[in-house]
Amino acid sequence: MLIGIDVGGTFTDGILLHEGQILNTAKYPTDETNLQSSIITVLDQLIQKQKSSSISRVVLSTTLVTNLIATGKGDQTALILIPGPGLNLRSMKLFPHTFIIDGATDFRGRIIKPLDEGQVREAGRAIAEAHIKKVAVVGKFSPRNSTQERNVQEILLNNHPQLEISMGFQVSGQLNFLRRAVTTYYTAMTREKWSQFAGNMKQALEKRGVDCPVSVLKADGGTMPLSISLRDPCETVFSGPAASAMGAFALTMDDQTSVVVDIGGTTTDLALILQGRPLYASKGAVIQKHYTSIRSFAVRSIPVGGDSAVRWNGSQIHIGPHRGGRAACFGGPVATPTDAINFLAEGNLGELELSQQSLGKIAKEAGLSIRDTAKLIVDRVVDELEKNIQDMFKSWEQEPAYKIFEIVNKRQVKLDRAVGIGAAAQAFIPLLAKRLQCRPLVYSLSPVANALGAAVARPTLSLVLHADTQQQSYYLNLEGISGRVSRGFQLENARDLAKKHLQDLAQERGMGTYASQHEFFLEEQFNMIRGWSTTGKLFDVGIQIVPGVINEFQGVHN
Repeated sequence: MLIGIDVGGTFTDGILLHEGQILNTAKYPTDETNLQSSIITVLDQLIQKQKSSSISRVVLSTTLVTNLIATGKGDQTALILIPGPGLNLRSMKLFPHTFIIDGATDFRGRIIKPLDEGQVREAGRAIAEAHIKKVAVVGKFSPRNSTQERNVQEILLNNHPQLEISMGFQVSGQLNFLRRAVTTYYTAMTREKWSQFAGNMKQALEKRGVDCPVSVLKADGGTMPLSISLRDPCETVFSGPAASAMGAFALTMDDQTSVVVDIGGTTTDLALILQGRPLYASKGAVIQKHYTSIRSFAVRSIPVGGDSAVRWNGSQIHIGPHRGGRAACFGGPVATPTDAINFLAEGNLGELELSQQSLGKIAKEAGLSIRDTAKLIVDRVVDELEKNIQDMFKSWEQEPAYKIFEIVNKRQVKLDRAVGIGAAAQAFIPLLAKRLQCRPLVYSLSPVANALGAAVARPTLSLVLHADTQQQSYYLNLEGISGRVSRGFQLENARDLAKKHLQDLAQERGMGTYASQHEFFLEEQFNMIRGWSTTGKLFDVGIQIVPGVINEFQGVHN
């Protein structure tokens, strides 16, 4: 049996699945101050009347890291940068407590300017005096040569052994310096609290006799073991939107092009499935307006949901961006889109009279009937969804996979359907699909589709190989793996070598059956010239197991 649990901003959802049959589902209000309590409550609801020994897999999708970054409640962290020549970062501080250190490594991995150890010691003293214990150290081109990052770590720990240091070359093997710096900083900020959360989850499962692999959903729609996530907690950002996309993928499993609209209580998440495959953000996940090196689906969250506060601003209906609490029908303080739907459908959500009363206050201010007010609220929500989807298409059109689709198929992308996820999808998606001129699809399991997406997402692994034929060497961004290559080494050899290492590492991590389902996401070749002759070549090759569903999942039967 498989368990998937997705922590949303309003509800935590869970699903228990066996051979395509839904055995149980659960939904519980999310306690933002204690996410693990919400998860454990849902877990207990799912496994009641079941033998714990029969559970073969648990996958969690959680907003913990996203919340820590968004609220600034991660650990106070310092950032030490070794940018080398070319970038003037002294006037562009990425984060508070940022220190710029002299030193430089070139694109070949050669140290061209020695590290200023005095500046490192000075930074260490300032960090200690500020009572900061977490430090991110990132050097330009450090994936090519991590010596200066390691030297900074050694100097800091010799003088301040209480510091906990994250180094850029360990976090990302790709070369974009600023993205690697941001990702390393967020990793250092969130690692301790994520480790506490992971430890508590492990204990809770053991206490309940659940002895099976436990994984977490990543931003790219794949899963990784809970133990591996301790090293890379930031891979779990945007796992909510990823769960939406994977849930829609699991419910459809065809080659149609769909916009996925997950209408939650607080936000709505948007994603695109392009001819049966979720679309990636080629530049990586964007967190707090900072680009990162985290592979992610091309998603967007907008501050409109079923529980968004509705008010009259003197001239028009205004929805969101804040949530005033639960919908009025459930005892909340203000009217929400949920109340508008409840009133128009004469529904049985909570107390219909409370929905009517809350809408009546707005109707009086607006000089409208309650029914017209409710219709206007629904229209405003659909307006906002349509506007953001059209805007997202402008971003999606810039993605390489989108452009390649149009070139290969010699036609523009045509939207086949809008897939609705979330409890409010049934009310809004048919109206939205009509605006977008496509078919609506709201599955009966849409209220827990995120949990389904988490439960059936396959494990994934990615790596980047860098080879230098002049130095006759190569290395991977994982596990410190390196080796020798010949001077005649070519791009095809780099592809084969990267594929072999992917297969070996996948086998070690228990996901060997998926290694054959891979794709190359990075292929670069740089010729080194001296005089009129080519003296060597540099290769960068990235390969990953393609996110999808586990082999045993063939679709939902009920």
